[in-house]
Amino acid sequence: MCDYSLCGIPNRLAAEGEDLFVRRFSTGSMGLASVADLQECQRIKETAPKKSFWQRVKDWAEHADPYANVPAVCIPPGARLSVRNIPQGLQRRFHLQPEETAVFTQITSETNKYRDAIRFPGGREILLQYLPEGMPVQVLSLAGSSERLAPATTVAF
Repeated sequence: MCDYSLCGIPNRLAAEGEDLFVRRFSTGSMGLASVADLQECQRIKETAPKKSFWQRVKDWAEHADPYANVPAVCIPPGARLSVRNIPQGLQRRFHLQPEETAVFTQITSETNKYRDAIRFPGGREILLQYLPEGMPVQVLSLAGSSERLAPATTVAF
């Protein structure tokens, strides 16, 4: 549902129809975040009182993430997703179109291993860790897919 590396940050369950994007979180791991959550965080940031010069210097020195409060969005295995703006390199490598319908899956139950992945038609699974930051994803359905998928082929980079 959410990779082990995202457990230490705020997280929540996805909603059907929600627009998400691939994001690198403070843990260094890739996960999914909500466009609406990001917009709310930006609104709060814009309406917050201005910081002093020294507070801005401190934030810069600490590499403070202005969007640290944007939660990771957890997706249950079997949820159907629409993945858009698939980079040409991934399109060529996995024989994909620029936009594909995919199924969210977990490739292992081992602890301390990345496990969240997207299974594309043809059975190709790609870990979220290998997707480009900012790539848009929409949740089509949280219920398990009734479509018959080809056997999984997990791809290592």
